[in-house]
Amino acid sequence: MNAPTSSHYPAAGAAQQIEAHTLSVLVDNEPGVLARVIGLFSGRGYNIDSLTVSETEHQKHVSRITIVTRGTPMVIEQIHHQLERLVPVHRVVDLTVGAPSIERELALVKVRGKGDQRVETLRLADAFRARVIDATTESFVFEITGKSDKIEQFIGLMLPLGLIEVSRTGVVAISRGPEPM
Repeated sequence: MNAPTSSHYPAAGAAQQIEAHTLSVLVDNEPGVLARVIGLFSGRGYNIDSLTVSETEHQKHVSRITIVTRGTPMVIEQIHHQLERLVPVHRVVDLTVGAPSIERELALVKVRGKGDQRVETLRLADAFRARVIDATTESFVFEITGKSDKIEQFIGLMLPLGLIEVSRTGVVAISRGPEPM
């Protein structure tokens, strides 16, 4: 039997492209909120590429959860709506669409090196504006901040020079302009 070439359902057409989206979620800062948000993702089989959480309004006890996830536009829309229905959630904004936003990530990168490798490591770190925050005669720890792809590129260049380990914060993001989330 041949598969149908068209569908009566708009979302069932040609295969939709997988996209990465950054969602900013304002929640009450109380025990169990993060577990509920994570439970929503794990219970439905959605993956989280990056997750950051911090209290942003101490007086109001409000935290911001920034989640980078991937899916088709339909899946991203489902995630957005399901997050909005969670009780402790005040607001969900997809920073990937609509108004322009700024995304940054911080990484600590430890690299081993002596001699010429050490010089090359420092030269590349300077080109990426990575700061040396710890140094021994055999290694460096760099702090680098920027878009995730910049950090990935830096890590890729450090790999053959003696990359030892990496610690990353995950993406933080905020919309541009005078309006709040």
